[in-house]
Amino acid sequence: MMIKRKLSLISLFLLLAAVSHSQDDDFGVWVNMTVRHGIIKNLDAELSGSIRTINNSSQIEQTFIEGGLQYDLSKYFSLSGYYRLINSLENDSKYYFRHRFALDFQGSVPVRNFSFSARARLQMTTKTYIEDDEDLKPYYYGRIKVKGAYKIPSFPLKPYLYYEPLVPLSSGSGFQIDRHRISAGAELQISMKSILELEYIFQRDYQPHISDINIASITYKLKF
Repeated sequence: MMIKRKLSLISLFLLLAAVSHSQDDDFGVWVNMTVRHGIIKNLDAELSGSIRTINNSSQIEQTFIEGGLQYDLSKYFSLSGYYRLINSLENDSKYYFRHRFALDFQGSVPVRNFSFSARARLQMTTKTYIEDDEDLKPYYYGRIKVKGAYKIPSFPLKPYLYYEPLVPLSSGSGFQIDRHRISAGAELQISMKSILELEYIFQRDYQPHISDINIASITYKLKF
């Protein structure tokens, strides 16, 4: 009975979050897949892909494929590096490639049925669609993702919340949040090797003006 109540509360929260945005907000869908494989002890390779939509999910904003390595420094800390090839919709309504490199440092702490984690990411992106001289330069972002999750006892479901601000690191930009994301979701353990993840993401962009998008995301994760 307690499990049913918890599932009902989680479902109600996600439903209310997804429909509570105003008519002026955009809506998008992210469909993702991630495959992870252990190479040697403490070292995993990961390959992932994604399709992301905008304009009330009527248009694909970008697709990407990403590959990387994660090394577990200890039981609680890990270091990762990734490369992402992005096919992105640009201002001329055509798609052009972007190249992104990222370095992550992540730590996590379990507290009974809860787990708390933080991920610091430094990323660099270059464009192939050039409108002015600024587009010739790579642009850098710092990202901090803080997450709390709860493992429901005797049930393969882990609901979570996270917050992630994105801060530009270009010279002269100062410290300002360019974008942030707030998410509520849950991971469902399908088998020993696979997980299905559903989440709602609220994203606010501050540049060039304030704009909001509500995102429904689904991710299939496979590890072998």
